[in-house]
Amino acid sequence: MTDERPARIFTRRDLLRTAGFVTAAAAAPAQLFTPAGAAEATEPVQAPPAAAAREAFENLTAAEADLLEAIVARLIPSDALGPGAKEARAAHYIDRALGGALASSRQAYEAGLAALDRYARSSRGKPFTELASNDQDAVLMNVESGAASGFAGSSAQFFNLVLGHTHQGTFGDPYYGGNAGFIGWDLLGYPGVRTMVTPADQQALEKGQLKANHKSAYDFEAFNKATVSNGFHGDTSHAD
Repeated sequence: MTDERPARIFTRRDLLRTAGFVTAAAAAPAQLFTPAGAAEATEPVQAPPAAAAREAFENLTAAEADLLEAIVARLIPSDALGPGAKEARAAHYIDRALGGALASSRQAYEAGLAALDRYARSSRGKPFTELASNDQDAVLMNVESGAASGFAGSSAQFFNLVLGHTHQGTFGDPYYGGNAGFIGWDLLGYPGVRTMVTPADQQALEKGQLKANHKSAYDFEAFNKATVSNGFHGDTSHAD
């Protein structure tokens, strides 16, 4: 039976309200349609485009990566306000960090992801990745509350681990492999790292009019990449 309760943490508006930011809703995309009779029956049928090659993860297995992608997509979902944690590549951030700075959590992810999927199967009849979004939310709320069975310890502990790392991957500096395209910073209205703020910048910031510069801290020479933990490798396309 589907749990109809509204998800407490799974909406972007709740996230923004908690953070104290106000963001305007994006306009809905225009509907596309083909007028009746526009396509002739004699036209050759085009073969569907080949599926894009699956991007490899570095530390998680393919099954674990798919499951984690589905989880972060519900923790901070994309909606009318814009893209969410999946588009920000939060799962890729976590995967990379599990080979370095978050290596101590690798076993917790292996056990926790397996337990969450078993719980989804036993409580909802399908693997988590095959559930409808409202059923996924219901499973995650039970994991969050500690009501989900089959975990080594409280399921809430694993939930909080993943949620914290999802926040890091969505809102952290893009240098570390997440916050792709500055999605997280744009979501929060964060104008970006600056080494100098002029009085005009300060006034624009206070009015909410300071334009985002879309720069990583490591785009500035003042930040030395050598001081970054070797385990926290990410997108090195920023400053050399």
